[in-house]
Amino acid sequence: MNDTGRLHPIVPDWPAPGRVRAAATTRTGGTSGGPWRSLNLADHVADDGEAVIRNRARLRHALELPEEPRWLIQRHGARVVDAGSARDGAPADGIVAREPGIVCAVLAADCMPVLLCDRSAKVVAALHAGWRGIAAGIVEAGVRTVGAAPGELMAWLGPAIGPGRFEVGPDVRGAVLAGDPDGGDAFRPSGGPDRWRADLERIVRRRLARCGVGSVHGGGRCTASDPGRFFSHRRDGVTGRMATLVWLD
Repeated sequence: MNDTGRLHPIVPDWPAPGRVRAAATTRTGGTSGGPWRSLNLADHVADDGEAVIRNRARLRHALELPEEPRWLIQRHGARVVDAGSARDGAPADGIVAREPGIVCAVLAADCMPVLLCDRSAKVVAALHAGWRGIAAGIVEAGVRTVGAAPGELMAWLGPAIGPGRFEVGPDVRGAVLAGDPDGGDAFRPSGGPDRWRADLERIVRRRLARCGVGSVHGGGRCTASDPGRFFSHRRDGVTGRMATLVWLD
């Protein structure tokens, strides 16, 4: 069954300059069926290719995008590319734009989407921050690639799996804490032997703060807890992906 209704994007609640445009999609308003219902925007999750093309066209129309988003091949790593020189489909987990009309985008279905902009509206970025990317340094790489003084940056955190649904083992905890040894407060015992509830939002906020980014907004939306609104890979296994986008007018 397809959902041919309207898109219901989330408009980031951050004090970005007026020429900074941003949005995060939910799972509603598209044409995909089955476990990808309905606004799946990823072409790598075994959904019907024509449905994905239609869904991306709906996204462009609904948000009045100036161009097709610069879709990445995400690797759960720390590579960040400059949209001015990167080809479409670049293997990376972050993208930065300094020119108007270039739409940066990341796909996610539990990982934390992170948007960045500077207070002068000269640069924007989108990052895909799952635990592997965080451990690899995606947040630090994003801030570094943006190039503005960290105190001039602000961030917005999109929908991601919440701590009540994100149980991890000692391998994940150890990998994340290797880059932030004082970040143990982002992990709470889960009851099982050496099992932990990981607070992905707290982890990302700590990484941003360590980079000097103090203006951080958004968060608080758990993908795994809201099946009517969000895709969640951990909850459903085979599923779609939402997009989080930012661009300069």
